[in-house]
Amino acid sequence: MSAPDAEVPTSRGAAAGRILAIGLLRTLWSVRVEGAANVPDDGPVILAPNHTGFIDAPLLMASSPRPVHTLAKRELFRGPLGLLLRAVGQIPLDRDDPGRSLIKAGIGVLDEGRVLVVFPEGTRGAGDFSELRTGLAWFALRSGAPVVPVVFSGTGARGRTLGAMPGLRSRLDVVFGKPVYLPAGGGRTRAALDAATEQLREALVAHWKAVAASRPEEYPGE
Repeated sequence: MSAPDAEVPTSRGAAAGRILAIGLLRTLWSVRVEGAANVPDDGPVILAPNHTGFIDAPLLMASSPRPVHTLAKRELFRGPLGLLLRAVGQIPLDRDDPGRSLIKAGIGVLDEGRVLVVFPEGTRGAGDFSELRTGLAWFALRSGAPVVPVVFSGTGARGRTLGAMPGLRSRLDVVFGKPVYLPAGGGRTRAALDAATEQLREALVAHWKAVAASRPEEYPGE
């Protein structure tokens, strides 16, 4: 990945993106946000959402109490959409070869006390946090930023990768969980990184199960 693709984005762009997302998402759907107070008011924060629907990223941009910078797959950063994503402060991610410039961009966001969004599952799927990549733990250990679990409800059929868009004016829920803290500066060995990833997975799964239990009609059998 070339350095220009993953330079540290501007906070102004993310703030503008939040305004645009609020206007669009809250016009098309009925958005309900729970637990927003769990996101610290200042300082670096990592949001770790599950991922089942195509609109998850813009929905989080609209519902987060602070502007966000999302690690999004590089394939989206093409043509007009790519120009827009860069303009609103989002970061292209090559999932197979992240590269130093991407790491610099993500850490740069956190070092400046902003909010970074990392989809810990790496792609859309069941959204139950059963399998996590190590990137989330790496950023948390490197920065010392708290990790706030996020669960979406209503954004897509479970298990779908190119999920159906939710019906217009249907209800979409965004539920923020309690922040998880890892020790800053850890994770210099693979064993430490794996242990931190498992700690985060347990916290994220617990939050997902709590949300599922409160919505039995959407999560039968959970």
